[in-house]
Amino acid sequence: MAADNYQRIWRTVLLIPAGKVASYGQIADLAGLPGRARLVGKALGYAPQALAVPWYRVLRSDRSLAFATGTANALEQRQLLLAEGVILRNNRVDKTAIWQPDLAELLFKLQY
Repeated sequence: MAADNYQRIWRTVLLIPAGKVASYGQIADLAGLPGRARLVGKALGYAPQALAVPWYRVLRSDRSLAFATGTANALEQRQLLLAEGVILRNNRVDKTAIWQPDLAELLFKLQY
């Protein structure tokens, strides 16, 4: 069961386009797991390297980086987002970078 949920989360995060971000809660909702934002974080930690899940595109609900400021993970997340053109101010992503899947993505790409 947990493995199936992880797969759903990974598939959903793989849909986030470069230069866009989503929150843990948004990913949980889109993966058909409402209220399971913490599970998203756990699943991303277990994502196989070969799958190349763009974990760095997933942020806290307030659009801040997922890791404590100044940590190696936070610096890596920041660098990866900046490389995709995402604007950060005070370790928060600009609202324009929030991923809003269109109807076609919702109907044909997301798998529940």
